[in-house]
Amino acid sequence: MAWKSKTRSLQVFDTELSADTVEWCPVPQSHDVLACGTYQLHKGGGDEHATPSRTGRLYLFEFQRDGAMAPPLAELQRTDMAAILDMKWCHVPLSDRPVLGIAAATGELQLHALSHSQEGGRSLQTLCSSEVGAERLALSLDWSTGRMDSSDVRVACSDSAGCVSVFSAADGALTALSYWKAHDFEAWITAFSYWDTQLVYSGGDDCKLKGWDLRADPSSPAFTSKRHSMGVCSIHSSPHREHILATGSYDEQVLLWDGRNMRKPLSESPLGGGVWRLKWHPAHQYLLLAACMHNDFHILHCQQALEGSGGACPVVASYILHNSLAYGADWSRLSLEGPAPCSPPVTEPKESLAESRGHLRIQYESPTASFDISLEDDAGQYIPEGTATPTASPTSAPAVNPDEDAPSLSCLLASCSFYDHMLHVWRWDWTPEETQKESDLC
Repeated sequence: MAWKSKTRSLQVFDTELSADTVEWCPVPQSHDVLACGTYQLHKGGGDEHATPSRTGRLYLFEFQRDGAMAPPLAELQRTDMAAILDMKWCHVPLSDRPVLGIAAATGELQLHALSHSQEGGRSLQTLCSSEVGAERLALSLDWSTGRMDSSDVRVACSDSAGCVSVFSAADGALTALSYWKAHDFEAWITAFSYWDTQLVYSGGDDCKLKGWDLRADPSSPAFTSKRHSMGVCSIHSSPHREHILATGSYDEQVLLWDGRNMRKPLSESPLGGGVWRLKWHPAHQYLLLAACMHNDFHILHCQQALEGSGGACPVVASYILHNSLAYGADWSRLSLEGPAPCSPPVTEPKESLAESRGHLRIQYESPTASFDISLEDDAGQYIPEGTATPTASPTSAPAVNPDEDAPSLSCLLASCSFYDHMLHVWRWDWTPEETQKESDLC
């Protein structure tokens, strides 16, 4: 059966400062909460000897599906703070509250709890912080809770001095457990094995991917791989399949690994841009989201590689409306009910933007003089995703099944880009060709 893949922009938000990380909350009852972090470097105002400063801002949003004539994101909170390099929600609540971890340019690992006010609003409140080391940036973090295990909650953090730290986060308090020198240069990324949380991975600017057994001496890695030819900057353990690991690098390759054999990857997929972040889909085991810096955002289907067929993983969807470095990306766990929207797929704008039942509005202009679009009626009102509009031909995806038992698949995603300081919320629909043809009639 042939399948059709279509992406559609739902909203664009100007973060004002350079956006580099975006995360949907994985805790039930808070799946509609989205956080976005920014990083801004201020160079010393012409003084080449001045120490640069780094500032940031944390945004908190709520995704509202019921708004008839308004964009779906509602801003809940914005907090100016130190520059944010990475952030991730704990997959389980701590002390009955969702908790967001932040890797900050001050060299701190910070925890912030999502709280409800008496008026019904939601906001993030600082729980605690811990310094990972002096004169360094905290670069990345990961929680041990990727398979929703709340028995021993820990968080790992990597830094610009090439070190990795592991903390206990019991009851929302940080207690240092271990700390070691992992790489010769920046340790861009660290991640837990979600199946054996005594195993921690790290990737560095020394082009090395390493594994560390927390039960052993951390001065000696469990393995070292030099398969990537440039700095390793993304690692994600599969929450669905034991031993499976995805890694990405400035060498523009996504490698899939079986942790029982780290000498040779299961597959190598060239993506045409440095792979800054990788995210396995929270429910569909074969889907992998990649943020590819100079080459947009892509969704890979990894079934053939994971089942031993080898070869590159096919790209089944791409989101190309960002105009700058593609850094942050994440899947939402929210269910998108209803049929695929009858709207144009994401494409480069054509010469004529006029439509008979709505017109496309320029949302912003970037330094590259290109622009993004949203749909409005003649009165200037936003046309939400469920409203029928003229259609264009969707792009064809490789002949792979998104899920053996699924009649179709609809996903909500968020992504952000750096120099144009933009956050995008978008949806991806993957449907059988017959279903797509029916929806094109509406």
